[in-house]
Order: sequence, then structure tokens, then C-alpha cells
Amino acid sequence: MAKIISITNQKGGVGKTTTSINVSSLIAAAEKKTLLIDIDPQANSSSGLGVSDQNPSVYEVLIGTKRMDEVIISTYMPFMDLLPSNINLVGAEIEMVDFPDRETLLKKALNGTQDKYDFIIIDCPPSLGLLTLNSLTASDSVLIPVQCEYFALEGLGQLLNTINIVKQHFNKDLSIEGVLLTMYDSRLRLSQQVAEEVRKYFGDKVFKTVIHRNVRISEAPSFGKPIILYDAVSTGSKNYMALASELLERNKIKVNQN
Repeated sequence: MAKIISITNQKGGVGKTTTSINVSSLIAAAEKKTLLIDIDPQANSSSGLGVSDQNPSVYEVLIGTKRMDEVIISTYMPFMDLLPSNINLVGAEIEMVDFPDRETLLKKALNGTQDKYDFIIIDCPPSLGLLTLNSLTASDSVLIPVQCEYFALEGLGQLLNTINIVKQHFNKDLSIEGVLLTMYDSRLRLSQQVAEEVRKYFGDKVFKTVIHRNVRISEAPSFGKPIILYDAVSTGSKNYMALASELLERNKIKVNQN
């Protein structure tokens, strides 16, 4: 049974999609069967893996016109599959409003798929709407990227409140997988201050691994590659390797059972 992790933060530009792509690819590189679900209408996780305008997409899965296994595609990385997104997903939340059990559409669609993977990573949109709600309802845990910049903690209270609402009404077992510090610049006092504040607030939920600012991470998606295939010796690649190792270590009991 797969461990399902939503990567979410309603603030844009925090490294959410970058983390989704690179964590998924590096878990797959460790030979763990991995599915990356792109549930963001911007479809950046899809394009970041060289997939664009893929039809059908997660949109058809959510509205019930396609099964999950009809839409999942293989990537060029062994052990890694993708449930792609496209621009059609923009209108999905409006269509889903009138659906019965609209918060559990993704969870129901995943029935049967979970048995085929060790990890399922969901790249959520930068909002707390119905798509994110579906992701949290279907997930075991949440990974929250927090950028080491001014206003980093702004909005996190709202996200944590949403997580608590999901726990109360839809998914009582939902937990916080961890908080990830991204865009860290050791030369800046601000980065150090933000890191201290986040660790003070979240304690041992903060990953030991920190993702440093690295231009190679920013370049990789334009080539449709995760950082491990674009520049394996870059700082960004080493950071995400460390994060994937830490994530696997945190879930070693779960992984060893599969």
C-alpha cells in the first residue's frame, strides 16, 4: 500500500512543484515505485518532466470519465509514473461543486492504484480550494515547503487550519510529514532568521535537509528533467538526494512492509 504525500502551500513560488518533481524522481531512483500526481492546473510538474498538453489528464479522472489506469503514463525514469495535468483542470473545481462527496473524488479514484506503488506524491495547486481539499483527503501526510524569505510564515496558520478541518471531517489520520526549508541562502541573515523561526514553530517536524538557492534547480524544468538528470553534481541535486534519503528513512517501516 502506497504512502500518499501531498506537497502543498497556498503561497506560490515556495518550491512546491520543484520539490514534487525532484522528490518523486529521487525516490524512484532508489527503486521505489512512485506515482507523481499533478493536480495543479498550471501543470508545471507535467511540463517539468517533458509532458505537455497531455490528454486525457487528471481532469477526466476527477470528473469520472476516465479511470486512473487509463490516464497514468510512464516517464523516462524507471519506477516513476505520472498522472498529468493540463489547462482543462482550471474549470474542474466549478464542475465538482455539484458532485456528491466532492471532497473524496481523488480518494475514490485512487482505489486499487495504491497497491501498485510505494509512494504517491501529489503536487497541489497554490490555493486551498477543492483540488487541494481532495488531495489532503486522499493523503496520509502533508509536506509543506517554506521559503526562507520575508513573509515565509504568512498564511501557514490558514494552511494548518485547513489541515485540521480535513482531519475533523474527511481524513482523521492525516499528519504532517514535515516542513521543508527552501530557497535558503547561507549568505543572508534573513534566511537564517526565517529558518530559526520555522524550527521554533514546528520543532522536529522540520526536515534536517535544507534546499539551498541554486540556479541549476531553476534551469532543469525548462529541459523537462528533474535535477538528478540535468546536473547530478549540483548543490540542488545533492540537497534533494539528501531530502529523499531523509524521507525514506522516516518511512522505513512503511517501505519495508511493501
